Amino acid sequence: MISVNDDEDLHFRKAEFDPDDCPQDCTRPCEKVCPANAILQKGGVLAERCYGCGRCLPVCPYDKIRAITYVRDVTATAELLERDDVDAIEIHTSARVPAVFRELWTGLGNSTANLKLVAVCEAVIHFLISDGYIKYYHLVSFPDLRDSTISAMEAMYSIMETNIQCFNLWQLDGRPMSGDIGRGATRDVIAFVRKLASAGNKPKGFLQLAGGTNAHTIEGLKKERLFQKTTIHEASDYEKIPSSSLHSPNALIAGVAFGGYARKIVGRVLNSVQNHHGLAHVEDFPEQLLQAIFESLALVGTVKCYNIQKQIT
Repeated sequence: MISVNDDEDLHFRKAEFDPDDCPQDCTRPCEKVCPANAILQKGGVLAERCYGCGRCLPVCPYDKIRAITYVRDVTATAELLERDDVDAIEIHTSARVPAVFRELWTGLGNSTANLKLVAVCEAVIHFLISDGYIKYYHLVSFPDLRDSTISAMEAMYSIMETNIQCFNLWQLDGRPMSGDIGRGATRDVIAFVRKLASAGNKPKGFLQLAGGTNAHTIEGLKKERLFQKTTIHEASDYEKIPSSSLHSPNALIAGVAFGGYARKIVGRVLNSVQNHHGLAHVEDFPEQLLQAIFESLALVGTVKCYNIQKQIT
């Protein structure tokens, strides 16, 4: 997969500073707040670990850390997609300016013909393309635009509508990159989905929660009566759902995406491996790999409605 963007985006930035510029008496609070352990002890930022959360920026007492943002060139991206070894693309765009997304998508031209996966995020989509048509699902990752949210969704949907032959999944980005902070981080996305699920004029599709999701998200959904279990096997089944169910908030919530929080719980295992074995692959240590899988399954088990503890024991 290759990732591209058409504007500034949190996912397309890296923290950067010169460790030689750090005063000797600096306590380096940046190391303590980095959730990815991307800031080396007495060193700089390890770019491959930094995912752009920005938590280090305000804590530097000497204002030495800067954020480096970048935008990928659409022509260069199209050339990469035409190679046989690239079959998926992730596009980050802004829901506020649909014309920008249209321009980017048009700029990719015929290079998307052989893609197996197109993921448009921070305002738009995960969908599978085969023979020029979307076959399985697409996901629209959407920020809360307050009063203009519905109109922005409608504009984005109109761009994609002619090619959609699948489920349409809008991912609601409540509080980006914050799920690992604590229990309260999930409140924004629950409030977002509650407001949007109750709207009667939103575009066709299901909702998925992201941005601030963590182990407390399902509990919050249940308290708001926004959680229930149902099964839909094919995209055509959407048309068979009773209209009363389509306008029911809980019937439209299709999933929860765990980002920062999942990274945190699995990161505990990865850090343990590195502390004992240095830079290493967790796949080389079966016990730790099983532990990482266990942590992941325990998290998604609340969504899938099964008890991983009972299954393991």
